[in-house]
Amino acid sequence: MNDIQRGEKSVQEAKCPECGELMASMGLDFESPKKDDLKKWEHIKSLYSVGIAFHSCGCSGPGYIPNSKEKLIEYFEDLKQKYFKNMEFWRSRTEPTNNTERDKEWNKNWAQLSNIASKHRKEIITNQEGMSFWLEKVKQIEHKISLIK
Repeated sequence: MNDIQRGEKSVQEAKCPECGELMASMGLDFESPKKDDLKKWEHIKSLYSVGIAFHSCGCSGPGYIPNSKEKLIEYFEDLKQKYFKNMEFWRSRTEPTNNTERDKEWNKNWAQLSNIASKHRKEIITNQEGMSFWLEKVKQIEHKISLIK
């Protein structure tokens, strides 16, 4: 769901086939609703405002895209709950104190650690770093929910 890179210049401009004006690049997998279907267009606007578009390599499509405002909010609420669950891991984790403990923990909890660790796992990740990472993710989701509502 990171199809739109805010703050960066678009590599290609999307122009309306009818009037020639600039429009949002929603991706090759986008199927536009009928012009007079204002409810669907409002939903498309909501999707775009939170960074969801229909870009993919063409192999498997753009993935799950909620088809209503309610389902979009539900999707983000579910995602937020997963982030809270990740925060719980960092709250209850015993921080390693040396490289041996770090390596053992990496083998046991690599899925949770790999979300935060850099490409190499040479440093010990503190619980505070983990909590801060997931707290920022929660804030981003809450901001997206507020944009939709």
